[in-house]
Amino acid sequence: MTQNDMHTRLLDVTALATDYCAAMENARSIEKMDFIIEMLDYLPRLYWNFSDLIVEDVVDDMEYDYYPSYVDEDFYDSVRRNVEAVMGEDDVFLETFEEDMKYSDTPIASSISECLADIFQPLYNFISIVKESNGEQLTGAYTECRENFVGYWSQTLCNVMRALNNLRYK
Repeated sequence: MTQNDMHTRLLDVTALATDYCAAMENARSIEKMDFIIEMLDYLPRLYWNFSDLIVEDVVDDMEYDYYPSYVDEDFYDSVRRNVEAVMGEDDVFLETFEEDMKYSDTPIASSISECLADIFQPLYNFISIVKESNGEQLTGAYTECRENFVGYWSQTLCNVMRALNNLRYK
């Protein structure tokens, strides 16, 4: 992949992340089924982009190595509550990939709103870093977000997609 192609792909991923974050922030303004359908549109594309696009030549002399978090606890909780309000009684689902599940006799519940907010947080940080740096930190911000994807939110995305799919077609 050429540098130009990679840059175009990174811009496309940034636009997708921006759209997802906007949908999450505006969740209360949409009907539940429309929100579910919208999330089922974004989530597979996010998964594919973050698993497919590997940026290997990150510049070592970036302006800073540490990226701040733009999502504090109140902001996170506000986004989570917006989704929870839309999902209502359908917000809770049984989690089958929880590590503690193999040691438990009782099912472990999870929350669609919390899972989607857990995906929102690294994506919002990613787009905020890109925006604040006028695009100069695009590669580094993407790399950090992708590392978080591999480390934890890819599994969250798969789990919540299964729950949303169940609601969509039940």
